[in-house]
Amino acid sequence: MQTATPRLKTINNDPAKQLLLTSEGTALAFDFGEKRIGVAVGEHLLGIAHPLTTIENEANDVRFAAIAGLISEWRPTVLIVGLPLSLDGEEHATSLLCRKFARRLDGRFDLPVVMIDERLTSAEASSSLNESGIHGRKQKVMLDQVAAQHILQSYFDTLSSLPVVPSAGSNHHHE
Repeated sequence: MQTATPRLKTINNDPAKQLLLTSEGTALAFDFGEKRIGVAVGEHLLGIAHPLTTIENEANDVRFAAIAGLISEWRPTVLIVGLPLSLDGEEHATSLLCRKFARRLDGRFDLPVVMIDERLTSAEASSSLNESGIHGRKQKVMLDQVAAQHILQSYFDTLSSLPVVPSAGSNHHHE
């Protein structure tokens, strides 16, 4: 079983990691790009995403060191990666690079990784920044992390529309 909705797809190589997928704790989301990776953070309990940072480096070792630092700091229970698709829902070259990035997250960090359709998130991010009075070149620095925020918010909104299933660990006793 992949997930309850076609918008969310777990990609973990180890199916046991999919069982760790929870709707509790912190989520980190990534807007993958060849030059920059936008990052957003949010808590499942609140269901509100916030832009966090942009990793501006094309070298994978630098990118993954930065991601490792964020994972160490925020201790997420799930990683969300926006999957870029064409407007008609087809994958393209960037989609394949993004899937490779998601598989690398899976291989390195031992956390559930979920991909979500990210069509139009960059346009939505630009629109949000325009509404906030941030225009043109000033947007460049924030655009990727705001796009990641839209990806994460879309994930939270999709989760909130699913039937509620109690988590397996929610009835244990503290000693």
